[in-house]
Amino acid sequence: MDPNEIKRLIEQNLPGSTADVSTDGMGHYEAVVVSDAFAGKRSLARHQLVYGALGQRVGREIHALRLRTYTPDEWRASGG
Repeated sequence: MDPNEIKRLIEQNLPGSTADVSTDGMGHYEAVVVSDAFAGKRSLARHQLVYGALGQRVGREIHALRLRTYTPDEWRASGG
């Protein structure tokens, strides 16, 4: 699956988010996702929001997805 398609799905289904997605070409992806929706949520809840945005593609076209999730404030503080 094209990383740009994953980016589009995340940004479309998680309003106000931005995503940067890369792949090793073998079905393994890494995504950095920044969203206000993550405010006050722990890592698991954040990941569930992203998985929800991708639907059934996780485990099918997307074999593995490493996520780094930030609120906009956390992203700025990280130097992103």
